[in-house]
Order: sequence, then C-alpha cells, then structure tokens
Amino acid sequence: MRTTLTALSTVRPTRRLAVGGLTALGAAGIAATALTGTAHAATPDTPDTVGAAGHRAAATAQHLTTQADHAKQSADKAAKDSGKDSGKSGAKAEYADNLDGWIREARAVMAKHDIPGSYDGIKRNIIRESAGDPNAVNDWDINAQKGIPSKGLLQVIQPTFDQYHVKGTPDDLTDPVANIVAACNYAADRYGSMDNVDSAY
Repeated sequence: MRTTLTALSTVRPTRRLAVGGLTALGAAGIAATALTGTAHAATPDTPDTVGAAGHRAAATAQHLTTQADHAKQSADKAAKDSGKDSGKSGAKAEYADNLDGWIREARAVMAKHDIPGSYDGIKRNIIRESAGDPNAVNDWDINAQKGIPSKGLLQVIQPTFDQYHVKGTPDDLTDPVANIVAACNYAADRYGSMDNVDSAY
C-alpha cells in the first residue's frame, strides 16, 4: 500500500504541472509530459495502480488536446467571421491618407465591382500621369484647350469620370480613390485592365 501512495503522489504533481502549463497549441506536449511522468512513477510492485493512473493521465491528456483543438477552431472561425462581418456592419477598413493607402482602398472598391487592376499597374500609371499628386491638372493638352482638362492621380477628364464613376466613391474628380477607380473602370472597358496601359490613354 505504501508503494501505491508513493506512485500516486509522484503522478499527481506531474498532472498538476501539465494542467498548469496548458496553452492552446501545447496540448500535445502536455500529453507527452503526463504520460512520461506516469511511466517514471511505475514500479514493478504496483502494475495495477500505475496502469490506472496512466489511463487517467492519458485520458486527461486526450481531453486537453481536444479542448485545445476546439479552442483553435473557434478562434479561426471568429477571425474569419470578423472579416465577413466588418463589411456587413458598416465598419470601414482604415487606409493611410497617402498614395499607398489610396491605391489599396481603390483596389478594395474595384474588387467589389470586378474591375481589374494590380497595385503595381495602377501605381506605375499614377507615377507617369501625375507623380502621385491628386491635385495635378494638365492645362496644356487638347482636352485643356477644349476646356475639360484632365485632373487627379490618373489624369481623367470630367466626362470620362462621369461615365465611369463607381457608386460608393465620392463624386469628385480629384478625390484620389474615386479618380483611381473611375480611371481603372475606363481602362478595363477600353484596354482590358489598367495593367495594359503604358502611355497616355
């Protein structure tokens, strides 16, 4: 009987340590620790007692592993649902108020309307057309001579903007996001994508 109590007292601290150190991704390690602790506690004199303790430790380890798996699945589902719900609840993603942010926000709008255009293709054309200045105005070409100068990041004229403006963006030719989206919508209609534009368009 003394040997049995000694074996159990050796097993219990190991189990307490394993449970105390539980983390969502460490359940497998806990299972190994619990089983190893039980094996070290075994003595030839007490096969039945240690066997029962080993079974309990294994069952506890399996239970902890299952709980960790469920916790991970719940966290993954919550993250996925959070991404879906942000659009439904009206929460708007935050974008930097600079060229990078404008392109990223424009591409998010474009994705909702199936308008093609890569980040690099859009940026390349913006740099060529306006050097990244949303207030750039071309006052010398044929459109300017007709009184409809091209404006904004992608140098769009007002009639083109009006025709290709995408609902949900500001109705303002020089708004960076609205300008990008309208220009990409026009380029998609005319050239297949802004990515196919390599000169004045």
